[in-house]
Amino acid sequence: MVTTLSEAQSYISGILLLYVMVPLAVTMWRMIVGATVVDRVVALDMLTGVGVAIAALVAGATGRREFLDVGFGLGLIGFVGTCAFAAFIVRKGRKVK
Repeated sequence: MVTTLSEAQSYISGILLLYVMVPLAVTMWRMIVGATVVDRVVALDMLTGVGVAIAALVAGATGRREFLDVGFGLGLIGFVGTCAFAAFIVRKGRKVK
């Protein structure tokens, strides 16, 4: 039985972590089996988004703020990486045509 608010928050965060594993698995599958490079880049971007969600949920479950910094850093690196891959794809498309 949950007696305090922090215990309830930890319990709910644990359940939500289990629910986040489904999009994580589907995204990893799409990244491996993706038909084109663009599919794989979009899957990588989604994977970083799921990673940020996991970091936030772990921060809520444990009560440690350090995981929010990890999520912020992961989101920032994912954004920059996605922009770099997009520029690469655009340049590669120009050379082919």
